[in-house]
Amino acid sequence: MTDLARCVAEAYDIALPHRGEGKVADYIPALAGVDPQHFGFALALPDGTVHTAGDADISFSIQSVSKVFTLALALRRVGSALWDSVGREPSGSAFNSIVQLESEAGIPRNPLINAGAIATTDRLIDGRSGDATIAEILDFIRARACDHAVDVDLNVAASESETGARNRSLTHFMDAFGTLRHPVETVLGVYFRQCAIAMSCRQLARAGLFLAMEGRDPLGGEQLIDAHRARRINAIMMLCGHYDNSGEFAFRVGLPGKSGVGGGILCIAPGHGSIAVWSPGLNDAGTSLVGAIALEHFAYAAGWSVFD
Repeated sequence: MTDLARCVAEAYDIALPHRGEGKVADYIPALAGVDPQHFGFALALPDGTVHTAGDADISFSIQSVSKVFTLALALRRVGSALWDSVGREPSGSAFNSIVQLESEAGIPRNPLINAGAIATTDRLIDGRSGDATIAEILDFIRARACDHAVDVDLNVAASESETGARNRSLTHFMDAFGTLRHPVETVLGVYFRQCAIAMSCRQLARAGLFLAMEGRDPLGGEQLIDAHRARRINAIMMLCGHYDNSGEFAFRVGLPGKSGVGGGILCIAPGHGSIAVWSPGLNDAGTSLVGAIALEHFAYAAGWSVFD
């Protein structure tokens, strides 16, 4: 049997010399001052075991990793009707690109780029208030993380709103095409807050476990989303979870993953477990540089890959 604790420790040690490399997401002022020397790693297993290394219990802004959870909730709420508002194809473009929206009549390419996540959040609102929607998102994540301390970092949310001109442009553009069902500022109010949710690697790894177990909470036994929807979320993560770096991540790691510009990555090993890494320095595509190195070595050492 593979010694997974040893695999975590080895992956951490191999990636550690690269800590501090890459560039912190300084275009969001509240993230600009995050120490690039942070590096955490957590592996959550279906039996409740969590193996950790480094800064696994320090909270960070999960940013676009939140899109995985809102996608699951939106699919649970509106089902296949979600795909009327957003596609399922890789974009091959930056996470905040507006180019394809014009050529494709305001339908975002997939739910994991910014425009697609905003459209997904719009469908999740489903006629309710923004406050009720963010409360649902938080309740879902807190229950999955087994920790009610998970919350929105309001300082980060305000910082994102103040510097969110590009996201507002994307949202108004989709609204002009009739893609959205709710007012622009209502949708963005939820979106900015969901991206500002703060979690540790330990919490995030636990929260992602249901995607490793075909939509089922392995501890409580509840079927949170249909198994076929969990598989499709994993497929979208594999194809689109790192924007124009998704192919490289699939090549090197071989597992579905979703990165955020806060430096976090959630990685799913179907049937095995959920992994969360965090280090704020990003590569050119906006994925944690150190985190991706650690995940590549862990997947190799554990022998975990969807291509086996």
